[in-house]
Amino acid sequence: MTDRAANGTRLTADQFHQAPGVDGWRVLDNTACAWFDAPSLTAGANLVARIADVSDGSALPELDLRPGGLRVRLGGADGPGPTEADLRQAQVVSAAAGDLRLTADPSALQIIGLEFETTNPAPVLDFWRVALAYDPSGADRLRDPLRRDPPISFRRLDQVATLRNRIHVDIVRPPEAVDSIRTTLGQEPFGVYGLTLADVEGNEADVVPGDPLGAAGEADDWRVIFSAMALYSAQSPGQAARFAAAVAALADNVGVPLLIDLRPGSVTIDSGKDLWEEGMQPAGTEFVDLARRIQSAAHDLELSAATARARFVQLGIDADDVPAARNFWASVLGYQPDGRTLVTDIYDPRRLNPVIIFQDLDSADEDRRRQRDRVHVVLWVPDDQIQARIDAAVTAGGQVVAEGTAGRCALSDPEGNELVFRWG
Repeated sequence: MTDRAANGTRLTADQFHQAPGVDGWRVLDNTACAWFDAPSLTAGANLVARIADVSDGSALPELDLRPGGLRVRLGGADGPGPTEADLRQAQVVSAAAGDLRLTADPSALQIIGLEFETTNPAPVLDFWRVALAYDPSGADRLRDPLRRDPPISFRRLDQVATLRNRIHVDIVRPPEAVDSIRTTLGQEPFGVYGLTLADVEGNEADVVPGDPLGAAGEADDWRVIFSAMALYSAQSPGQAARFAAAVAALADNVGVPLLIDLRPGSVTIDSGKDLWEEGMQPAGTEFVDLARRIQSAAHDLELSAATARARFVQLGIDADDVPAARNFWASVLGYQPDGRTLVTDIYDPRRLNPVIIFQDLDSADEDRRRQRDRVHVVLWVPDDQIQARIDAAVTAGGQVVAEGTAGRCALSDPEGNELVFRWG
């Protein structure tokens, strides 16, 4: 593929969408992206291999391989839009997908992030940079360097609420990473479970240490951080693609729906939250055995583990009426409810965006229940889907609180938690 530096001319979303050969692509959060339906991990891995073959020595795009398809993202969110080089890459990817009879589905595309309102952005941003191991992205934004977890933006306000938010973030890392976070921030954890850290304005994160997977020596490259996860450094697109194909074949063979994320220089293998646990796999399958086989494939291909970089992030929402709040967020995000007893999670059916959990809010805490939170969920969707999403939100009990201007519209759920729609 053409090196992006060879032609950095930026395109507007309309210019990109109107170009030939990119049907099904959309520009979300300044990034060109597409989802291609595929019947299995192996079928999606075939498209990964085709993309690697035409990389011409340059880095792979961001590829998220799932049992139902492949998401491709080109460029990044730091600039004002995709480049002409991104457009040419998209045309090549679409042609390769067409050769494999894989079709694009733009309705699958969305990006979920967070927005913090703050009177003092610098220390608030710095806290979250450390807690999440994120990179700065412009003056008022942080993002996951692997772009697996939700971006965070910061908006300055003259005055914000001071009570605890109803929305918080759970961050799960290997124990050594959690120790480093606590030391760097200079905080002792607090809260019911002794896991909570907070920035200078009281925005909270539960920072949770993970565990090994299996007994010592069984799957040492893996960590259980709500999901079972292994992260490997890759030296070339071809090496990454061969590993993805090997993992896809192993997972398809036993019917386990793994998540395989390829990035420039790395491959992450992820079970999805809780799906590694005994009883969640097909009969006769133990996840640790599959993990061991994947680890052996990585070593055979001379990939090295980067265990300390593994991270799981989910969002938590406190609600007075958990079923109503859960129904709202599942409806507007296109999420599915976790069917297990006493589990309040909802999740992206393609496992591309963060899990959201719901917890009971003390209904007697009127002040906290009524205050406007300073943390909001942000949803980027294609502009041709925005009205349908807003309609779904209102039907599920939401209310428009700020009319759409300049690609932005704010709604609240039945309890006042805000959702900011972004498009374009």
